[in-house]
Amino acid sequence: MKTSIYSRHRFHPDVIRRAVWMYFRFNLSFRDVEELMIERGVDVSYETIRRWVDKFGSKYAKRIKSRSEPPSPVWHLDEVYTKINGKMVYLWRAVDDEGTVLDVVVQRRRNTKAANRLLRKLLKNQGIRPKKIVTDRLGSYGAALKLLGLKHLQDVGGRKNNRAECSHVPIRRRERKSQKFRSVRNAQKMLSAHGQIYNLFNHRRHLISGKSLRKFRQQAQTEWNIVTASAWA
Repeated sequence: MKTSIYSRHRFHPDVIRRAVWMYFRFNLSFRDVEELMIERGVDVSYETIRRWVDKFGSKYAKRIKSRSEPPSPVWHLDEVYTKINGKMVYLWRAVDDEGTVLDVVVQRRRNTKAANRLLRKLLKNQGIRPKKIVTDRLGSYGAALKLLGLKHLQDVGGRKNNRAECSHVPIRRRERKSQKFRSVRNAQKMLSAHGQIYNLFNHRRHLISGKSLRKFRQQAQTEWNIVTASAWA
């Protein structure tokens, strides 16, 4: 018999699922979620919500990833810098040509070794071989692709990598709301979970009709209910 992931928690699973959903779905702080939960009659502290997000966010993200469709074979790679405890770090990110977040790796370097780590992780976890890899002109990408024998897949130039650059916007919003990340480990854990949950609810509403949007929203909510269930195969 499988043990519920919510065992030994005082609050009902529906309360936990709702709090975690609000934090990842919208650009809210832990204190914002606390206020919204109190308005709904649930007296829970922001510190408890933080612990729920830390514990269950990654669990939900892994379940979403395991049930998701394979991504597009066209990958866009980019990196953006941020500061953690006053030190410069880089958020290496990959998305496909439909804007689906493939992975994010927080690293202290912006060199060939760092690019190689991102690429190896992508090749291992995506379950599909890329047909094209779009990057900016950073030399580390070309060097890493050459090491992996994928240099012929690289596409560089112009505005071809706008897809990856625009994908940084939700992360920047989350970073500002969180008042900076506290550590590399916590940033990696939170961003990995954020990417998968963002994928589930990202419908690109400006490209679809209202009827299709309602349908996709219902499908996303149903999927969320499945992956956040107490017992899960």
